[in-house]
Amino acid sequence: MTNFQRIGSISNAHIGRDFEVIAYAHFIDLGYDIIKDVGLSVGHERKKNHRFDLGTPLNAEEKIIIECKSHRWTRPSDNVPSAKLTVWNETMNYFHLAPEGYRKILFVLRDFSVKRNETLGEYYIRTYGHLIPKDVEIMEYDEVNQSVRVL
Repeated sequence: MTNFQRIGSISNAHIGRDFEVIAYAHFIDLGYDIIKDVGLSVGHERKKNHRFDLGTPLNAEEKIIIECKSHRWTRPSDNVPSAKLTVWNETMNYFHLAPEGYRKILFVLRDFSVKRNETLGEYYIRTYGHLIPKDVEIMEYDEVNQSVRVL
């Protein structure tokens, strides 16, 4: 059986939660009033509740929803993590179906591939850009420099 656990981590769930804490701190430091686990009704004709990782309270004047993804290129081969990017595509669908008036942010971990000479976020935009709604911002967090850039 193959273990897809990230080396040095307790669990992939812990990695995701820790990354959400980083994103939360980033937006709080910028002065945004955000909370964790924001539920919104999404869908076409039929609606269903979806929980976004972060966002503004429902009664906030400025409405923001944020999904956090801390995925990396596969190790040690530096191959494309296809299953993980399917999750990013699912996120784009939820952003597309979210109520109007929300600022939509995909907050991703910067992971650079020497083999491809690009980050995973840059690769995603290049290969899946046709699935990204025009009102979605993709922000990349560099854990070495503890900085964020908009892609």
